[in-house]
Amino acid sequence: MKVLVLGAGVVGVASAWYLAKAGHDVTVIDRQPAAGLETSFANGGQVSPCHAEPWANPSTPKTALKWMGREDAPLAFRWQRWDPALWAWGMRFLLNCTAARARINTDRTLRVAIYSRACLQSLRAETGIDYDQKTLGILHVYRDPHSFEHAVAASDLMTRLGLVRQVRSADEALALEPALAAVHAELAGAIFTPGDESGDAHRFTQNLARLCAEKGVAFHYGTSILGLEMEAGRLAAVATDKGRLRADAFVMALGSWSPKLARQVGLALPIYPAKGYSATVAVTDPAKAPRIAITDDEHKLVYSRLGDRLRCAGTAELAGWNLQMSPARAAIVTGQSRALFPGAGDFDKADLWCGLRPVTPDSVPILGRTRIDNLFLNTGHGTLGWTMSCGSGRVLADLISGRPPDIDMSGLGLERFALA
Repeated sequence: MKVLVLGAGVVGVASAWYLAKAGHDVTVIDRQPAAGLETSFANGGQVSPCHAEPWANPSTPKTALKWMGREDAPLAFRWQRWDPALWAWGMRFLLNCTAARARINTDRTLRVAIYSRACLQSLRAETGIDYDQKTLGILHVYRDPHSFEHAVAASDLMTRLGLVRQVRSADEALALEPALAAVHAELAGAIFTPGDESGDAHRFTQNLARLCAEKGVAFHYGTSILGLEMEAGRLAAVATDKGRLRADAFVMALGSWSPKLARQVGLALPIYPAKGYSATVAVTDPAKAPRIAITDDEHKLVYSRLGDRLRCAGTAELAGWNLQMSPARAAIVTGQSRALFPGAGDFDKADLWCGLRPVTPDSVPILGRTRIDNLFLNTGHGTLGWTMSCGSGRVLADLISGRPPDIDMSGLGLERFALA
């Protein structure tokens, strides 16, 4: 079968890999000059099922109100803008801010994330792909005792759903990661997820694209999508600035840009972009930079050691499809990073980046078929696109190949929002 994948980020390239392995004739198109140059370019670097707790949970509305109007807030809602897409998304988001919905959404997210981590490990064993990976786990650190208590309760749920999480004292956290010495006295505790990983998503995406090309996948870079063409109720072709591309099946893996294109064929995708920031710092003192991937939950920041670099990333700004960098928000990342790991590198010389993460109101990706039977969705992964990429790609390849996926697909498709 001829399959056209729209998008060459980590999710689209992973889809292409599994489709090619299944024997399909695969083409990938992307407006950028190479793979992994948008949301996959400089993300937090964590392969983290441990981040499966949805943004929408009972504590979020109160926290969001506390942060309202603060430019230095970890999560910034630009409600003052008249943005119908944001307000519609926000209403669905609030409907998911209940304990019952949070449990359901955690289960759905973990189902994909744990499976995807295993798929990544298998792919790595099969291909020997290198991407500055570390398999040392992820350590979540907490300063506030109430936040720590909440995290322990959430960890109990994730443990019941199959994710190994270990509660650690401040002293045990320091023993795991001596680079936390500067904040040891402030820590209330930590939670360690030994099975989670880290690595450079951009490097992974580019190396996997090369492996895909060796399997015969065609990549059309520098190609902008102009529209979708329907024939007899099915998607027939994609019009681009380089001509029309026909296929038997189509995979939409365009991240935050998916809803704009899907609207052309009458599909309403409840995805809104959350702008995130990162800083990449050359490590000058390895003893002061973490080896284990670190998550600072209270500041919504993550830290990953990528070879001789430290990637610091996080915060979220809901302000539309706007890629303009805010110096104030970039300063949150560098300032908190310097405070957590002083002396690790020169944070004043960090490479700064921002990108749009495609977030659904329930923090669960949108995977599977649509009412257009040859158009498949692989989008809406939020902050977990790197984490879920391999599993999502394999699931889509199975569906297109007519095979039952290895995981339960209930609650992962677009149809769930018809009931929300």
